[in-house]
Amino acid sequence: MSSWSEGARVSLARPAALILDMDGLLIDTERLYLEVNAEAADALGYALTPEQNLGMVGVAIDGCRRLLADAHGADFPFERFRDLGYDLLEQRMADGVPLKAGADELLDWAKETGLPLAVATSTRRARAEHHLKRAGFLGRLNVLVTRDDVVNAKPAPDPYLLAAARLGIAPGHGLALEDSVNGVRSAMAAGVPVVMVPDLLQPPVELRAACKAVATDLHEVRCWLGG
Repeated sequence: MSSWSEGARVSLARPAALILDMDGLLIDTERLYLEVNAEAADALGYALTPEQNLGMVGVAIDGCRRLLADAHGADFPFERFRDLGYDLLEQRMADGVPLKAGADELLDWAKETGLPLAVATSTRRARAEHHLKRAGFLGRLNVLVTRDDVVNAKPAPDPYLLAAARLGIAPGHGLALEDSVNGVRSAMAAGVPVVMVPDLLQPPVELRAACKAVATDLHEVRCWLGG
């Protein structure tokens, strides 16, 4: 159990490395995904319920495929839905990639202080690199682990185990930052201590208690780390 309690001033020991999620943690894309998912489904003649849409938050593409097939039938045109959603997302980000509060400052501070950085994301590599490059984050990372690099996506431990291995650290010596329940469970399964920075969904009580801390934003995380 965590010793953290809401409203407390948290002090986090400096980890050997930070392992970060991407969507909803560094890049403010989850709300955009909800919009474009609904719009893409509607264009194809399907209606997503809010529960189905939110159910895809923090879920890798293969999991989203299964969710929509279960909800709308095996003939749901997932590839067309995915490609249309990506096109709509790029239109919405034509003027730039939206960043989460404190993301730029946290990565700058980590690089200035020599703290190694990894991103472990359920997004495919091509899209992850595209978004991270546009955000100005790609060149600041030591390691990038994507859906293409692991057999099992979050909430399985694979992404965090691989990120720790590529960083050259024991999982327990890193610190994960996650916004989604699946991401938190992935880090915990890998033995990586985790701070949650909730985005669209608040964690259940038992998951909140198991985190090292639950932060309002990445500015708060940086302060807790001494930045």
